Amino acid sequence: MKIIKSKGVAIAAWVLVSQAAFLVVVQLLWAGLPGEELLMVSRWAGLAGIMLYCLRKASLTTWIFGSMLVGTAIGYDFPEVAEHLKVVSQVFLRMIKTVIAPLLFGTLVVGIAGHSSLKQVGRMGWKSLLYFEVVTTIALIIGLIAINISKAGIGIELPTEEVPLKGVAQGWEEVILHVFPENIAKSVFEGQILQIVVFSILFGIGLAMITDGKKKQTMLSFTESLSEVMFNFTRVIMYFAPFGVGAAIAFTVGEMGLGILVNLFKLLATLYVALLVFLVGVLLPVALALRIPVRKFIKAVSEPVSIAFATTSSEAALPKAMEAMEKFGVPRKIVAFVMPTGYSFNLDGTTLYLSLASIFVAQAAGVEMPLEEQILMVLTLMLTSKGVAGIPRASLVILMGTAASFNLPMAPIFLILGIDELMDMARTSVNVIGNCLATCVIAKWEGEFGAEVQLPVEVEQVKVLVG
Repeated sequence: MKIIKSKGVAIAAWVLVSQAAFLVVVQLLWAGLPGEELLMVSRWAGLAGIMLYCLRKASLTTWIFGSMLVGTAIGYDFPEVAEHLKVVSQVFLRMIKTVIAPLLFGTLVVGIAGHSSLKQVGRMGWKSLLYFEVVTTIALIIGLIAINISKAGIGIELPTEEVPLKGVAQGWEEVILHVFPENIAKSVFEGQILQIVVFSILFGIGLAMITDGKKKQTMLSFTESLSEVMFNFTRVIMYFAPFGVGAAIAFTVGEMGLGILVNLFKLLATLYVALLVFLVGVLLPVALALRIPVRKFIKAVSEPVSIAFATTSSEAALPKAMEAMEKFGVPRKIVAFVMPTGYSFNLDGTTLYLSLASIFVAQAAGVEMPLEEQILMVLTLMLTSKGVAGIPRASLVILMGTAASFNLPMAPIFLILGIDELMDMARTSVNVIGNCLATCVIAKWEGEFGAEVQLPVEVEQVKVLVG
């Protein structure tokens, strides 16, 4: 360990990374001058330097970012190998998904029945829904404005072959029914976060209404122990995160290559710019207005956001995001209530993407949509985007349903599939950032942000005696 921490290793890492960066600049200025073989050797030498840096830092966040770079290089240099790495990322995602249901159940029940009054639960509920609705509506409007400015869909050549996609319009009845579980085991199996949340909230309210203290305490002890075990289970799984994240990036780059970006770069750039505008123009002012320490917040969310970016799954980042926000100063009872609810009602990146992609479909199909119809589409998306599962590609189902509702063709969506992975990376990252900030906002409104955890009376007495 002393060797890894030595100054010589730091200098070696800096030299290896610097030479790789230098040759990349030479390649950009004088194409073909270094030679492909030399570039590959230089690239991997630079990655070796990054791995040395990761060993020195010895933090999970650093290892995740390092694995993303290594995965990108594997996908670019060895696409045949990268195609077989999907199973590694799938193993990581499956392990994470086993945590979601018991973690949500345990933390929500304890938060409702153990540490807060039912009056506070109702207060947090309406505050959360109000905040979610305002922020997601702004996201929809930003997406609508962005695609109307860039007009990324105009001039796109649609595929002439039969498109194997069918959209089904989703009515308001289906949206409402989707909220409530008919079988909790089925909801857990299908990963329906919103239904699990509804069940857990009702279960917590039912437990809070029990007057028999012994029976109530037995269930509370069980759910509290369950949530603690799930948090520790998550920490164990996170040791595998660099491998899962690196494999996910390698598979994406190896499967897609870089050629597809040329045709749809305008659409991709529109989404990324719109998401950046949303982050800087909406979420940042909210954080500054409520005096949330932005730098500390960015540091706290960097790890869950990097996981979300690489795996394109909000679910994969949920356990780590909940833990990070609790360490940041948001009480567990608020994290346990707001974060899972936000995963169904506050997917900012996804809602922005849906409004942008819907108009893109119309532009690519040559369908003129007046402003009134575009506003109607946004209002429709305000309903249908709620309850979108935090899993890869779930937004495509909503997009196809919206296209079917407005009699738009499926062919442009077939084109979006080509770069959907890269789009999903960005929108999923914004989803996680938005939900993490939402927990801070509600904690501020409740006057409990950064509040010290109240220790049980017995623990306080022991501290006094020891002191």
